[in-house]
Amino acid sequence: MDAIILQILNGLDKGSAYALIALGLTLIFGTLGVVNFAHGAIFMLGAFCAVTLSKIFSISYQTVDETQTDFLGNPLKVDTPYVEYWFGPEMGAALIDWSVPLAILFSIPVMIAVGVIMERGLIKHFYRRPHADQILVTFGLAIVLQEVIKYYFGANPIPTPAPDMFRGSYDFSPLLGFDPNSVIYPVWRLIYFAFSALIIGAVFAFLQFTTFGMVVRAGMADRETVGLLGINIDKRFTIMFGIAAAVAGLAGVMYAPINAPNYHMGMDFLVLSFVVVVVGGMGSLPGAVAAGFLLGILESFASTTWATTTIPGINQIIIYLVAIIILLTRPRGLMGKKGVMEE
Repeated sequence: MDAIILQILNGLDKGSAYALIALGLTLIFGTLGVVNFAHGAIFMLGAFCAVTLSKIFSISYQTVDETQTDFLGNPLKVDTPYVEYWFGPEMGAALIDWSVPLAILFSIPVMIAVGVIMERGLIKHFYRRPHADQILVTFGLAIVLQEVIKYYFGANPIPTPAPDMFRGSYDFSPLLGFDPNSVIYPVWRLIYFAFSALIIGAVFAFLQFTTFGMVVRAGMADRETVGLLGINIDKRFTIMFGIAAAVAGLAGVMYAPINAPNYHMGMDFLVLSFVVVVVGGMGSLPGAVAAGFLLGILESFASTTWATTTIPGINQIIIYLVAIIILLTRPRGLMGKKGVMEE
């Protein structure tokens, strides 16, 4: 039972990333009808927002510390971060330690700007083009973005640690009635799941309970009618593209301590996230979230020793097998609507 609980936790962890990226993909497809293959690159850019802020906080200058000497007796030169000089040693050290959570505030305007520029500068010219053209141009954009990141940050992963107080593990055993240390899980991964649930809830609440969200949902259902009412739906859809980029960016920021950011991490998640969107149903926001967590849990159980020993390589193909089965039995996906991409 403790092993099952651990696998469920692992699945929720993976599913959180899948669900957030798939949610942004579905927002873009549902509003603009664009198949955005650059969305994985946006996830990567979010992770590198965390890397960038961490590097900015770590910029330092050298001073001579008379209290420390080398083996020749000469005073040592030590690196002192500018934030410690400006805000004091304690505050400066805290800013460096909390660089990943603070990157949330840093990344939101950056990712919204990236999304709006991407939509206005490129995507809008492909609204009426075939989906194959959209896939090609956005996939090309994703390659360009990852090569830019590779040029400036290098090809190697860049460790970006979580704050010290969240680097340990939490023992669930006493809460569940098991022996001590039988169900232990990293604290930051639990925070990532809680953060993902918060973002997903915020997006759904925004669409459901705000006037802006209601207009957007109406535009997703019947764009022409909303336009005839005198509402500039194109402007609102551009804003939604920026919000979708921010969602993917936030997923990347918080994922940075789990998997050290590298230039190809967006591609690693892109294909899986599209499978999630298709399984959930193209254009269905609840379907994207449900499929993300479902496939994350299935992938986690398929990665167990028992599963990989019984069926070698099952952990690599389980998501695609489930997608094939669902699409054969329900071509529109779990919660897909009639008419979406059926023309």
